[in-house]
Order: sequence, then structure tokens, then C-alpha cells
Amino acid sequence: MNDSEARRDFLKRMGVGGLAASVAGCALPSEKVGFTRPFSRQPLLAPRIDKNNIITEVVGHRPYRAKGFVVRREAMGQKTLVHNYGHGGGGISLCWGSSTLAVEEVADASTKHAAIIGSGVMGLTTARLLQEAGWKVTLYTKAMPRHTTSHVAGGEWGPYSVHDPDVSSPEFKQQLQRAAEISHSTFAKMVGKDYGIEWKELYSLSKTPRDDNAEFRQFYPFTQQYGPNQHPFPANYCTVSATMLVETSTFLRRLTQDIQLAGGQFVIRNIENKKALLTLNEPVIFNCTGLGSNALFDDKAIIPAKGQLILLPPDAGIDYLTVGGGNTSAPLYMFSRNDYMILGGSFVPGDWSTTPDPEETSRILKESQALFSRMT
Repeated sequence: MNDSEARRDFLKRMGVGGLAASVAGCALPSEKVGFTRPFSRQPLLAPRIDKNNIITEVVGHRPYRAKGFVVRREAMGQKTLVHNYGHGGGGISLCWGSSTLAVEEVADASTKHAAIIGSGVMGLTTARLLQEAGWKVTLYTKAMPRHTTSHVAGGEWGPYSVHDPDVSSPEFKQQLQRAAEISHSTFAKMVGKDYGIEWKELYSLSKTPRDDNAEFRQFYPFTQQYGPNQHPFPANYCTVSATMLVETSTFLRRLTQDIQLAGGQFVIRNIENKKALLTLNEPVIFNCTGLGSNALFDDKAIIPAKGQLILLPPDAGIDYLTVGGGNTSAPLYMFSRNDYMILGGSFVPGDWSTTPDPEETSRILKESQALFSRMT
């Protein structure tokens, strides 16, 4: 089974996309197998992972739709409504692309004054794109961006866990590719400390060789694959590539500042129903509520996919990311950012609970420690 088939099998069982990998085989430390990093020139060191180093644990709910995200224009009374929601685990990755598609829906608008419902990453990028096109924007939100699900996202650029390819339409798959292309290109132009975006080396671990025609392969430069005993991880295969990492706390804070500097306003208001939308002054409304669309617009196809993260202190010596290598179908990952080192590896569809599961914490820690046990 190749990587594409493995992802399809995972989708059928879990209703999500992404890379599923498990530990298999045995590898020696990198310096003993002649492993040379293809992107970074720094030593490949093991992160310090210990329960005593945990700063905090957080839970987020990805807004997942098996058929894929919604970008659609419709009339609502005398107003124009544009939907932009349901991006699963790929919201950060797809934000610029999906929001571009949403803004294109009102390119013919005569009055450029918009209300945006929601202040997650979709609401913020929609606002900025509208402002750049000459619009006046007001964001109506229950809470400021630092309290949204977007703020607790891992941030690696990878538009996975977005849809079920067995359920989504060919038209959606084309839309997803276009959104990915736009978003990747936009992020690449924003790399730097100002927006908290940087290139990192990504190690993807799997039981089988990668599929050279895999989805989104074109967005990952420096890609090389290593077989058993050719890399420092306890997995059969390791695909190394370069990827962008978005430090979400910095990115969202800077977008918020940009919106305000350009004259945009944030209004704390809980929009409970469509009737409340009709009371807004703005003639054009963008729905960027994510999971809120379940109740606000009666979209029962959107469900939460609970994710649990462990936050450790940052480690400047760890300049890479890993995905895969765990013992469950949900991909284990380690993202080394400037603000935190993040450990994750859970994707639980339909779980609305907001508290961390101690057993899940223990599993993520144990499997992460095992993943790096053969490294210096």
C-alpha cells in the first residue's frame, strides 16, 4: 500500500485526511548511517521531552466537513451572504486561498462595506483581502483572535485533514487545489519574523514508500526519501522535505494589527441566529464562523474533530518538524516553534469535550519519547 492508499484507508476509518504512519523496523543513530540533512546544515538533535517540562495542554476543535469546506454566495433578504467555513485541520494552511475565493464572490459589489462574522484565521484573512480591495470591514465576534481555535493550531503548512476524498466532489477537489496554490504562494511571500513564518525541515515517517504523485507534493521542495536504516527514526521510511511553519500567535496578532491600522473594527457580539444578521448595517456579510455554522446556518455536515496539544518550552537547537511514527491512526507530530515546542497526535471526530484527556497526554508523551530515543 502506497502513501496515497494509506491516507485513503485512514480517511475511511476516521473521516479525515492526513498522513497516518506507524513505527516499524529499527534505525541506528544518524551519525552511524551517514545521514546528511538535505535542507538544514545544523546537527539533528533529539528534543527534550518530559512530563515535568509541560507548560500547559490545550484542546482545539477543527471544523471538519467530509465533503470539504464551503465557499458560496447566496441572497439573504436584501443582503448578500458569502460562506467561508469548514476547513478541518487545514484552516491555517488554506486561509489565504479560501478567503481569496470568498472575496471573488463579491467582485461585482457596488457598495464595498462588509460585515465579517468570526475572528479566526478565515475571518482575519478575509478582512485583509477585502481591505486591500478597497472595502470597509467590521468583524463581529464572540471573542478576539487569541481565544479562537486558530490560535491553538500547530501551524505546519499542510492542507490535510480537510475532506474525505471518497465523499467530496471532483469540483471540490479542484477548488481545494486552487486554494492551496494561492495560499502557499501568499505565505511564501510573507516569510519572516514579522508574521512568524519560517521554512523548516519536515520528517514524515511511514511504513511504505511515499507516492511521488501524492496530493500537494509540488509544494514541498528539498524532498528526499530514505529507506530502512538510512535515517535516524524507528520507522521503515522517512521522507524529508522543506515546509513552512506558521507561528500562529504571531501571525494572528499581526493580522489583527493590520486590520485595525487599515481602519477595520472589531465588535464583540454573539450572533445567535440569522435574524440577528439581518439587523447589521452592512449590505454584505461573510460567514467565517467555522463550527458555528452548525447552529447558525443549520449545517449538520460540519462536526468538531478534537485535537489535543502538549506545549513545552521552545528549544532553539531543534530546527525541524516530524509527522508520523506513532502507534495509532492519528498522526503523531512534533513542531518546534519559537514560542513553544508542540506535541500532538489526536483527531477525534464528533468529540465536543474541551478538557485534555490524561490518557491521551500520556500516550503522546510516551510515543514521542520513543520516536527520538535513538538520537543524540
